[in-house]
This record gives sequence, structure tokens and C-alpha cells, in this order.
Amino acid sequence: MSLHSTAANLVSLAEGAEHGGNHQSLSPYLTGLGALGALLLLLWITTRFNRDR
Repeated sequence: MSLHSTAANLVSLAEGAEHGGNHQSLSPYLTGLGALGALLLLLWITTRFNRDR
């Protein structure tokens, strides 16, 4: 792949992101809350297993 074609691909990819490249069904708030919930669950599980006698 040449440098010119790589640069052209990157430019077209960047232009697509400006025009709402995200999928319509993905809500950033829902994704963030889901990730936060998963991390809090993992933290809770870790603290349960890491108790001192």
C-alpha cells in the first residue's frame, strides 16, 4: 500500500467521523454507565475475595 493511498483512506475516514460516524443506536451515556457498572461490579468482587481472615 502506497503512502498516497493510505493518506487518502485516512482523510476519507476522518471526513466520515465529522458527519456523525457513530451508529445511531449507541448512546454515549448508556455505554459510559454500562462500563462504570461493570467496573464497580469487578471492584466489589475483588474486594470480597481480598478480605483478610
